[in-house]
Amino acid sequence: MTDVMLGGIPIRLHSGAPVQEYSTIGGVSVARRSGGAAVKMQHWRKATVSIRGTGWMGPGFSGLDYSQPLELRCTKQQSLTTTALSGTLPGTPRPDVAPWALAYVGGDWQLTPVAMAGNAFTITAVPGALQYQVCWMPVFTVFCEPPPESMDPASNTHDWTITAEEI
Repeated sequence: MTDVMLGGIPIRLHSGAPVQEYSTIGGVSVARRSGGAAVKMQHWRKATVSIRGTGWMGPGFSGLDYSQPLELRCTKQQSLTTTALSGTLPGTPRPDVAPWALAYVGGDWQLTPVAMAGNAFTITAVPGALQYQVCWMPVFTVFCEPPPESMDPASNTHDWTITAEEI
């Protein structure tokens, strides 16, 4: 089983099944032209990752150096839907889990081979496929702070939350 990892430390199920959420932050603003038409201006865009869990023990991250960038390996997949057989992933896949591809055929998704060269992909065509999806588990380089942790002695559970921002 593949684990979520922060700074090389895996989050084991005893710390709770990691609930992962991705959101986007960025230098985006909408300006209006003289006639009222909206123009979107984007200077940069990065990911914010929130991971939380409830388990019998904390995640054990007290020894990490939070003043330095940390590698965060997630298990919540990201995906790209396309009708093309080749393209480039917009994110970085984990080095320990190969990306995979699906073809939409006859109202269902089926696995199909995908070849990777860096972040570039080439999907093996499937007869009758209407579209394809390339999926990967991402890895991020992040800054974060030590996660807040709490304990409920009545149920002997530990709650924790990590909030990380992509560098």
